[in-house]
Amino acid sequence: MTRFIPDVFRDPTIRVSMFAIFAFGFAGAATSPYQSVVGIRELGLSDIVYSALIFLAAGVNVVVSVLLGNVADRIGNYRTMLLIVPFFGIVGYGAVYIFPAQATFVVAILLFLPIYGALNSLLFANVRAVTRGMPRDDIANVNSGVRAMISLSWVLVPGITGALLARSASMLPAYLFASLACVACLALIAAYLPRQTKADAPAAPHLSHLAALGAVVSPKVFVRVLAVALITSTLHVNAAVLPLITTGAANGAVSDIGVLVGIVALLEVIFIVFWGWLQKSMPPIAALAAGTILYVIYLLLLGFASAPWHLYALTVISGLGAAALISIPITYLQDLIADRPGLGSSLISINIFVSAGLSALLFALGTAVSSYSGTAIIGAVAGLTGIGMLLFFDGRRGR
Repeated sequence: MTRFIPDVFRDPTIRVSMFAIFAFGFAGAATSPYQSVVGIRELGLSDIVYSALIFLAAGVNVVVSVLLGNVADRIGNYRTMLLIVPFFGIVGYGAVYIFPAQATFVVAILLFLPIYGALNSLLFANVRAVTRGMPRDDIANVNSGVRAMISLSWVLVPGITGALLARSASMLPAYLFASLACVACLALIAAYLPRQTKADAPAAPHLSHLAALGAVVSPKVFVRVLAVALITSTLHVNAAVLPLITTGAANGAVSDIGVLVGIVALLEVIFIVFWGWLQKSMPPIAALAAGTILYVIYLLLLGFASAPWHLYALTVISGLGAAALISIPITYLQDLIADRPGLGSSLISINIFVSAGLSALLFALGTAVSSYSGTAIIGAVAGLTGIGMLLFFDGRRGR
């Protein structure tokens, strides 16, 4: 039996962090699938304004994640920041539900929710601080277990939310559910997360916020973040083209989309644990390379899918590859600034932002020169480019 399960359930900080990140994922899973419906159809925002708002919010989240991570490193106490940040989620989601208006939605999306989004990297930073000194493969196992909780929330919550609101004239109650999830997250942290001492999490040397921003965009760090972003951009490309291929080239129905996404999400939860176990006997770069190649193969085959059963047959390889791409990069990114867990974990948010931007460019390029099926193949090429860069920079270390 591996040490992964005992470590997760014996250490109270890791256990509470897992439940807290499930609550964090709950809020996103309850609202993200319906956010555009609320913003555009119910509140009347234009497509251009909504797109600009989402892009700006992602940028705010990156900056806030870096700044809050740096503050947490400097004070050596992640619990303090974890008690503050959930309030922004409670207020942001709650305001949209209670005062549904364009102005409220814009302020929530642009200010409150990006700050709340920094909770993701802070929770991983808190776990990283606790696992400091553990063997590397145990750290990877713990990170995989924590990340699996987000995937689990996405397996359960969107469908439950949709079922509860199926007869509702508005999707705004989803924001009430999200606000309550933030309350639960705060309660878990306040009641059960152990208090830290300087000995538990020694403060990192003072680093100004400007220097912190400089550290994450230094050539040594950013070129690796860019490589990882190329790899994880394949997930975003798939999210964009899978529904279009399903209802287009594969001649499937709209109902197939939800079933396919649900199957893959469930498989991700299972395979995330598998990849964590595999890293006990395989270097992380090698594991990430294997996962990337699997996902590249999936995208290539997706580009040639012409019937619904093709898509269902690809769910296993899709879930296996996706599980590697959403779990293994966490530890790798944290290791890029290993002595500062908060700042290192903020690279997770930066990776999400950069990979989303790259996927938008890949989608625009693919649809301009080819079909949706061709765009999937172009996404596969991007993934190969990313893992090629990582093997060039760190392949020797991985071996």
